[in-house]
Amino acid sequence: MTAIDERPVRVRRVSLRVTPRALVVGIVLAVVLFVLSAVSMTTGDYPLSVLDVVKTLFGFGDAGTEFIVTTLRLPRLLLAILVGAALAVSGGVLQSLSGNPLGSPDVIGFTEGSATGALLVIVLAHGGSGEVALGALVGGVLTALAVGLLAYRRGLQGFRMILVGIGVAAMLTAANSYLITRASLQDAYAAQAWLVGGLNGRGWDEIWPVAIAVVVLLPLAFGYGRRLALLEMGDDSAKGLGVPVERSRAVLLAVAVTLCAVATAATGPIAFVALAAPQLAKRLARSAKPALVSSALMGALLLVASDLVTRLVFGEEGLPVGIATGAIGGLYLMWLLSNQWRRNRG
Repeated sequence: MTAIDERPVRVRRVSLRVTPRALVVGIVLAVVLFVLSAVSMTTGDYPLSVLDVVKTLFGFGDAGTEFIVTTLRLPRLLLAILVGAALAVSGGVLQSLSGNPLGSPDVIGFTEGSATGALLVIVLAHGGSGEVALGALVGGVLTALAVGLLAYRRGLQGFRMILVGIGVAAMLTAANSYLITRASLQDAYAAQAWLVGGLNGRGWDEIWPVAIAVVVLLPLAFGYGRRLALLEMGDDSAKGLGVPVERSRAVLLAVAVTLCAVATAATGPIAFVALAAPQLAKRLARSAKPALVSSALMGALLLVASDLVTRLVFGEEGLPVGIATGAIGGLYLMWLLSNQWRRNRG
């Protein structure tokens, strides 16, 4: 007979508490974001002092300063913060669910789907900004549903979702190019201006939908985000620890898709913030677990900093911030792919 090993089995407890380093990283990111926001409000074609900005925000500024602060710079700054945070959390959730740093809405087609929806409204319906934003929202959600259905096979596997998403993104890119070639000169110009993504010309009308989505969905993402570390361990392990796997994954996926679609609808496609911000936040915190709060702060910081640099170098309306983030993000993507390749070889 074979002896039965009756030694007690130790079940390793999964801790989801915030580490001191992650807390410090979050505080530092918040402070840097605040400083850059202050610099952004005082910098431009009409320089202002911090005192002028504060007085104007409290209603004691003159008419000219009030126009610059409340009509031009404050909406732009708030939109950069909200969109950066929304994209970063969306990317962090999708990367965690897919188990791959490439699992970003930029890569797996969700952003391209939003662009297709917006282009259909611009080219075929000649819609205004509100209709374009709605088209982008619908396009992003429908693309996410299509990718999910095509990738679903006895569950939603991360690697399969990335491969399907890349294929869908390629087809949508071709469709977008075709739509632009069939558009009139005026519509093609409007479509191309929207596709580069930027904060130029955006105002309070674009802020409110993103603000509502962020206020509602970010706390939901942070709450459910505690389950991401357990989901990364595998469905069986997560179920054994009491996590409702399918419901949690469905809620998190819906939150990520909606955040990405709403953000893209407000500014157009802002490339690589969703890809880079979660990874940078995790590296700073030196944590293998998802860090959605730090990711949100990092995404807001990246977009505010990119917009500030483009304004300093090219002027207030010189270069859309989507071009700057695309250029920087392309370098980051090459580094990420080469790093993954070296890790797989080693």
